[in-house]
Amino acid sequence: MKKELLRISPGFEDVMPSEYKDLIENGPYFKGYGVNDLGTFKEILEEHPLCAGCGLALALRLTMASLPNPEDTIVVGSTGCSALGFPQTALQNIHSLFGNQNAVATALKRALTLRFPDKVKDVVVIAGDGATADIGLDITMHSWFRREKITTTMLDNEAYANTGGQESGMSSKGAVLNMAPTGKKFSKIPVPELAQISGCDYVAVVSPYAPKKLERAVRRAILVAREVGPTYVQIFTPCPTNYKFKPLEALDMVKVKEVDGSYVSKEYFSPEAEELIKRLEGKKIKRSRNYGRKIFHQDVRIRRTRSSNSCTLNRYGSVHRWQANCR
Repeated sequence: MKKELLRISPGFEDVMPSEYKDLIENGPYFKGYGVNDLGTFKEILEEHPLCAGCGLALALRLTMASLPNPEDTIVVGSTGCSALGFPQTALQNIHSLFGNQNAVATALKRALTLRFPDKVKDVVVIAGDGATADIGLDITMHSWFRREKITTTMLDNEAYANTGGQESGMSSKGAVLNMAPTGKKFSKIPVPELAQISGCDYVAVVSPYAPKKLERAVRRAILVAREVGPTYVQIFTPCPTNYKFKPLEALDMVKVKEVDGSYVSKEYFSPEAEELIKRLEGKKIKRSRNYGRKIFHQDVRIRRTRSSNSCTLNRYGSVHRWQANCR
C-alpha cells in the first residue's frame, strides 16, 4: 500500500479531532514497530470506549503492535467489546455480522490474492469468544477445514461482556456471572485443541501478562498463514466489569489462572509451520514440555493458596472471589 492512501478524506481535515489526525500522522505504518515501541506511536485513541482495566483493550494494543506488516493488513472484526475499539484504532478493519467474521475474511483474502498476486496482503480476524467459539464456531472451523490462509485471533474475556455478562462457551466451569449466579455448569470449550485437529498449522494460547510471548505468537501466526495454512491465536483478556474485580487487578487474574492451570500459555506447530519458523527466525524452536507437537510454557512468579471459594495472590495480598470454586 502507498503511504499517500493513508489520509483523511479531502474536505474533512479541518473538522476531524486532533486524536484522529495523530492516527494518520503518527501511526504504525511503514516503521517496523513492535511491542517494545508502544508509547512512541499512535495505535489507538487514549479515550477509547472500553472499560478501565479492560484486558481486551490491552491485548488489542499489543496485537496491533505485533503485526509484521500493518500497512498491508486488514482486520476483520465482529460484534462485541472489540468492535467498540476498532473505530479508534490505526488499522484497516471491517466489521462483520456476529459470528460471520471468518466467512468475510475468507472472501477478502481470496479477492486480495487475485487482485495483488505479487504482494503480501495479510487478513487477520480479531473477535471475541462469543463470536468465535459460540455463534461463529461453525464458520470458524469450516475456514480451517478449507485451509484458508488467514489468522484467527480470539480475544477471550470468558463472557458476553458487551451485553451484561452472560456466560459464554469459553467461561470456565464454575464461573459466577450475572446470568450464571450458581456457577457455569460445563467446561470451557477447548478451541485450541479444535483448531489443531481442524487443520490449523500454528496454534497459540497467550495473555497480556507476557507481552513478548504475545508478540511472538501473533507474528508467527501471520507468517505461517501467509505460506502454509490457517492459524489460531487465543488471548486471555480478563474482564473487570463482569467478573467484579478492580481495574488494576486485570493482570493479577491472568496470574491466578496460569498458576491453577486453567489458562496456561502454549503453542502448537505443524511440521511445515515449524520448518518455516526455523527458517525465518534462524534458530531452533525451544520446547519445554512436549505433547505431540505442542509446546507448553509456564511462567509463574507467585505462590498460590487454596480455599473453598477464593483465589489468593500472595504477592499482592488481594483475594478474588470470581469463581465458585478455584481449583
